[in-house]
Amino acid sequence: MKILLTAINAKYIHSNLGIYSLKAYADSRRTYKTSVIDIGEYTINHSMDKVLQDLYERKPDMVGFSCYIWNIQYVLLLAQNLSQILPHTMIWLGGPEVSYDAGELLEREPEVTGIMIGEGEETFLELADYYEGRRTETVPGLKEQKKGSLESEDLSHIRGIAFRNCEGRIVITPPRPPLPMDRLPFCYGSLEGMEHRIIYYESSRGCPYSCSYCLSSIDRTVRFRSLELVKKELDVFLKYKVPQVKFVDRTFNCRKSHCMAVWKYLLDHDNKVTNFHFEVSADLIDQEQLELLGQMRPGLVQLEIGVQTTNEKTIEEIHRTMDLSRLKEAVGTIRGFHNIHQHLDLIAGLPYEDFQSFKESFDQVYRMRPNQLQLGFLKVLKGSHMARMAETYDLVFHREPPYEVLSTKWLSYGQVIRLKAVEEMVEVYYNSGQFLCTIKEMEGSWQSSYDMFEAIGNYYKSHNLTAVSHSRLARYEILFGFLKEMEAERTEIYRDLLMYDLYLRENVKSRPGFARDQTPFKAVIRCFFEEEAEHPRYLTGYEAYDSRQMSKVAHVEAMGDGRLILFDYKNRDPLTYNARAVVIEPADKGQFCLQSISERYRVT
Repeated sequence: MKILLTAINAKYIHSNLGIYSLKAYADSRRTYKTSVIDIGEYTINHSMDKVLQDLYERKPDMVGFSCYIWNIQYVLLLAQNLSQILPHTMIWLGGPEVSYDAGELLEREPEVTGIMIGEGEETFLELADYYEGRRTETVPGLKEQKKGSLESEDLSHIRGIAFRNCEGRIVITPPRPPLPMDRLPFCYGSLEGMEHRIIYYESSRGCPYSCSYCLSSIDRTVRFRSLELVKKELDVFLKYKVPQVKFVDRTFNCRKSHCMAVWKYLLDHDNKVTNFHFEVSADLIDQEQLELLGQMRPGLVQLEIGVQTTNEKTIEEIHRTMDLSRLKEAVGTIRGFHNIHQHLDLIAGLPYEDFQSFKESFDQVYRMRPNQLQLGFLKVLKGSHMARMAETYDLVFHREPPYEVLSTKWLSYGQVIRLKAVEEMVEVYYNSGQFLCTIKEMEGSWQSSYDMFEAIGNYYKSHNLTAVSHSRLARYEILFGFLKEMEAERTEIYRDLLMYDLYLRENVKSRPGFARDQTPFKAVIRCFFEEEAEHPRYLTGYEAYDSRQMSKVAHVEAMGDGRLILFDYKNRDPLTYNARAVVIEPADKGQFCLQSISERYRVT
């Protein structure tokens, strides 16, 4: 028997922890060993014909799909097509998107054999044993039916599933109790093929909080994996120097002793390559944890912090526990370390958060200077308290996944559209990290950071620039055009800042139309590189290069005031990946001296 666990991921770099965990658990505990359990991972960007062809050629007897809001429509269409070309293949679904209306979904999707509800490892093991046993034993009174299912009531003993019995009636069995975390084997038997992908890992399940928009609040019993096992498994990632390990623990630092032990272990066993991502509550971070975080190698750890809102009434209504003042203090202290990437989240569309209130939330979080500010929109998830309160809140949302908010009692659809435009501008001009110096200078002309990004968005709209795929260079051109309109008297300052931002990240060969003519400076720049090749003083690590080679892997840009700025791409900031940038000033006798870049261009 062939069983295929299938994931349709959002991007190629993602992996699906769920199907790896199901396979590892079943392989370690199966009663029968005659069948093969395999994994198939695809993305929503794959042609469905190609995925269908691959599934057909693998010819599984049973296929299990992992279902989320971002892939459920793709999965259901794929299942419909698969049932036509492999009519005897049993199709099972599992995951958060099918766990709360399993019976209704089976009514709508006759090609689906059954649904695993909730935590799946033990459920899948019993299903695999059940079907595998059917293939290896003679069981009286059983006969083959469509799609390989066998007429029997035996499935009803498996907890946590929904299925059709032999009479076509939908049966939903009692829920399954959660597993102790230490019963789960390490799910990555091999890291082959994972070199360029994000590795997902969990050291706990459940969440102690009850946020009304989140499904994690349903399981408030937090279960931890023993630290002995966690450290042993982290050693595997460290040994193979995987680029990033993303912990999926819902609130990683809800137990201080567990959190501190893991962070201390990573600090002591840092391989200088792997990055570890954690979702944390910043207001739980105390002085002892801050001292530990301050010792981390730049880039070793990154933190995702869900602020969601700064409106106190909204915080109370969504059952969120958060000390905003402590959160701000912790985020500010960590920012000062300049060694940890911080990603702060906001959610638009929450109860009691009107347009003005959301602007205030945005401005407060922006002032915390996160490395990324995620402006997200409420998703009304099945099974959540928010879904049950939809009528009370006048929540209007998409009826198809991802069930995103359209309007509320406090926020009109027109205002949601305005927020969408700001979201895009924040992604392009702030979260990309490519315009930080220019944006920082712009902030001085605006009382509200929200208003600044909305003004950029309005410029896009008025110049018919929306819904167009722009190149990186075009984004610089557009922002320069906006600044010429808004602050014409400061055009030359912004011309220099944009060029500075452009070369900080990359030694681009194509230059924007607003770039200054560098011809008058060619001779002095050539002289600089010749002197560096003869007597290297400022470009350390370039000793094997001649002046021509050196000029191709470093860049010198002349600014409007005559200063020359050197961009050194061999020496980058480990947190932002920006090149080292310094000012070159000609000295007596044709020699050059270097001075640190002025604070005006320094972003912290």
